[in-house]
Amino acid sequence: MIIQAKNIEKSFGSLKVLKGIDFEASEAEVVSIMGTSGAGKSTLLQILGTLMTPDSGSLMIEGQDLRALSSGALAAFRNKRIGFVFQFHHLLPEFTALENVMIPALIAGRSRRDAQGAAAELLGEVGLSERLAHKPAELSGGEQQRVAIARALINRPALLFADEPSGNLDTATKTDIHRMFMDMRDRHGQTVVIVTHDPSLAAMSDRTVTMRDGAIVSE
Repeated sequence: MIIQAKNIEKSFGSLKVLKGIDFEASEAEVVSIMGTSGAGKSTLLQILGTLMTPDSGSLMIEGQDLRALSSGALAAFRNKRIGFVFQFHHLLPEFTALENVMIPALIAGRSRRDAQGAAAELLGEVGLSERLAHKPAELSGGEQQRVAIARALINRPALLFADEPSGNLDTATKTDIHRMFMDMRDRHGQTVVIVTHDPSLAAMSDRTVTMRDGAIVSE
């Protein structure tokens, strides 16, 4: 298993959001997490992606105990081994599509030439080879999300986490984005964990986990 989370608990004040979650995912598996608003889906995703620390429980990724790492070592691990795609693209408006995708590679210490070549290749894979020099304001919502997916994959991470990645898109664009996640998994072998309200995306996944009131109620 590439992800092994055991007995994950998280509270915010007196509100217990996660109540002893056990979650696993295999290499190159696409897992959707579904549930009503407030079920704890996004909190679980952020803990699995090391963006948030649980109150208790254990988290192993690629056999490594991430709770034992220093903050600096954890940040380096996250940059190189984990990619994120969110509902809101979080692209930097002053940079082009190519530059936005390059940023995580430059942070990881890759040369500008290497980062630029890898970014251009990924943007070509997501159908944006003609849009490299366009800034986010010049791109449609679907195109911006494609840039965000390319950016998440630039360092060839083992894991890709997506939180409502098609929540703001029209039906046709949403379907294209859903297919893209599956295509990229097939090409690059990432394990993909997606929080979604969309049954069509869940249906395309290898497995669906349903949460309610901070617990997993079905798989």
